[in-house]
Amino acid sequence: MPEPDRIVRLKTVLARTGLSRSTIYRKIAEGTFPAQIKISVNGAGWQESDVNRWIADPVAWRKERQF
Repeated sequence: MPEPDRIVRLKTVLARTGLSRSTIYRKIAEGTFPAQIKISVNGAGWQESDVNRWIADPVAWRKERQF
């Protein structure tokens, strides 16, 4: 059985990517970094699998299109 996808918070994303907070949010706006998902009224995080895909190949990463 596959392990469920974890939600990681900003602090973890910053540490794993080496990017600054402002760079992450700029890249989200450009569509070149995974967007956050809402996890509570005041909280958001990233799917760990999306962050891992970005880390593996940041130049080629694009949001998966849903048709």
